[in-house]
Amino acid sequence: MIQAEHITKTFNGFMALDDMSLHVPKGTIYGLVGPNGAGKSTFLKILCGQLKPTTGEVTIPKNLRMSVLKQDHFAYDAYTVLNTIIMGNQRLYDIMQQKDALYAKEDFTEEDGILASELEAEFAELDGWEAESNASKLIQGLGLPEELLYQQMADLSGNEKVKVLLAQALFGNPDIILMDEPTNHLDIDAIAWLEDFLSEYFGTVIVVSHDRHFLNDICTHIVDIDYTKIKMYVGNYEFWYESSQMMQRLIKQQNKKVEDKIAELKTFIARFSANKSKSKQATSRRKLLDNLTVEELPASSRRYPFIGFDMDRELGKEVLQVSGISKTVDGVKLLNNVSFTLGRTDKVAFIGESEQAITMLFKILMEEEQPDEGTFKWGVSASTSYFPVDNSAYFNDNDDSILDWIRQYSTSDETETFLRGFLGRMLFSGDDIYKPVKVLSGGEKVRCMFARMMLFHSNVLLLYRPTNHLDLESITAVNNGLVNFKGVVILSSHDHEILETVANRIIEITPEGCIDRQGTYEEYLEWKKENGK
Repeated sequence: MIQAEHITKTFNGFMALDDMSLHVPKGTIYGLVGPNGAGKSTFLKILCGQLKPTTGEVTIPKNLRMSVLKQDHFAYDAYTVLNTIIMGNQRLYDIMQQKDALYAKEDFTEEDGILASELEAEFAELDGWEAESNASKLIQGLGLPEELLYQQMADLSGNEKVKVLLAQALFGNPDIILMDEPTNHLDIDAIAWLEDFLSEYFGTVIVVSHDRHFLNDICTHIVDIDYTKIKMYVGNYEFWYESSQMMQRLIKQQNKKVEDKIAELKTFIARFSANKSKSKQATSRRKLLDNLTVEELPASSRRYPFIGFDMDRELGKEVLQVSGISKTVDGVKLLNNVSFTLGRTDKVAFIGESEQAITMLFKILMEEEQPDEGTFKWGVSASTSYFPVDNSAYFNDNDDSILDWIRQYSTSDETETFLRGFLGRMLFSGDDIYKPVKVLSGGEKVRCMFARMMLFHSNVLLLYRPTNHLDLESITAVNNGLVNFKGVVILSSHDHEILETVANRIIEITPEGCIDRQGTYEEYLEWKKENGK
């Protein structure tokens, strides 16, 4: 289906990809994983022809149609949503334009009639008569109303454009689909729909994603790109992760045995090399020593930050009581009589169709907003730490270095030695710590925010979309940190895996109030399905 042979790519003398080969058969779904900067997106662009390799070639049969998820959200502002989606099959769109131009001619000739007949035949063959219906099904599956089809792309919000461009990539049953981070900015329901769509898709998919649950659900193979090299694994993300971790452990265990044997031989040689009766044994052991080698671990640029939370004090029985909170903004009732009580063992995931509603609830709990009605009360033993979705207030126009920025939040130890070590665990090392916080990347800012939270030693954590801007390694670290935390977690996220592994209680914010159930996220979804909710 797709054959990439001996692909290399250099940028200004820097080797981004080195001798990569990949054969992707029909009907498979390949997930590309690797640390930030490993070359995943570069490799994807080479496969679809957006970039030319320095050496090597990509071969795709000419009779196959490839669709690529577009990243430019403004490229189609001059078109309607319907036309934008149909452009996913460019040949079908061109035929439609040709047909319209022909039928609009005043002097319609016999040659025009023959051409029109040929176009109509090809139009039908490409399922053109169902194009509008198919486009409608796609956007509705992604959670957009059918009426949106006839609006201009320029009038849509950023999240709506993301969904339309995804519908474009899926339109018309392409033979090959290439997607770079397709779940970015999608809500949980839209991600679930996309998983179902791809599970029933018979073509070939190559996808780059930081969404572990998504990769687990759809992938038949995982391609690991690291240090310009490529390795292929049969199975989903979880299988790849366990396999790669097991390989690392086995090599380390083997190396430990070899190192112990080397130490034993060196000790013997040092003791008995001058002893005539033992000299032959010492010589034989020296030869054995020369043949022992410690196997080098596979090179990896993966770096996992340390994310772990401890508490300065235990929680009491009552942590938070929320009674009848309501809030209306610009005539829209976001919260309607929301009530719940949290205990010291609760790890709660807040979900709902309205992101605004959940955002507002978190802001009220952190006293950034006031409710129109109702009250809330934190327990006397509760100490909170907050991860907001928008952290710009902490970094914009701030000339502080990372070191000085984090120092203000360190309540126990402000020495440079302690802070250097602490920041090192968060992957800020060397001169990085002197970098002004206002120039940090999105992922670096998120790691700073987690470092800040860890220094507070709070027993209640409030986190709104904590995995935004993070790579898979950092997401895994956050996930593990929240699972291991002994206090209360109040969480909102689009990361299915985090919701499933962290939360023991789900509260869904609805127009009528809220639905509150104990159990995992998957159990909640199953309960909703069984009860037709």
